Amino acid sequence: MTTEVQWSELQRDPKAVAALADRGEVRLRRRDGVSLLLVREDEVAAAAEGAVSAARALRNALAHLSAEQAAEVLTEEFPWADLLPVEDRQRFAVDFVRAVGASAETGRWSVLGQVLLEWRAAAAVHADPALVEELTGPLDDDLGPVPAPKED
Repeated sequence: MTTEVQWSELQRDPKAVAALADRGEVRLRRRDGVSLLLVREDEVAAAAEGAVSAARALRNALAHLSAEQAAEVLTEEFPWADLLPVEDRQRFAVDFVRAVGASAETGRWSVLGQVLLEWRAAAAVHADPALVEELTGPLDDDLGPVPAPKED
């Protein structure tokens, strides 16, 4: 359970807020910014250890499957992956496993979030055959000479 308190309450009575944090997460609401979450360090460490263990188990489980089977398993969780061509579904499975491992090891889950965002966008493109044709077809126009790169 998350308890919510105002930022000013932390400033006024830090011991009381710390006691709340000993019982669970404390969301510190601020007027001038995004709320902060106060969590005990041992709980964060345990969560991180659990995430790393789960990521390693997932990576190991998917490694024992063929590329087709791994893609099928992930498509059950991410139905939009069905819109991808078969070879892209398999690449998605590889990218997903790598991103889960990297995210768990570094504690930066935005890595996995970015992989999912990019593959979901690719699936959205494949949902529109006219767009796929436009993006994968040859360029008919001469766009002129390519300028030389600028020096830093």
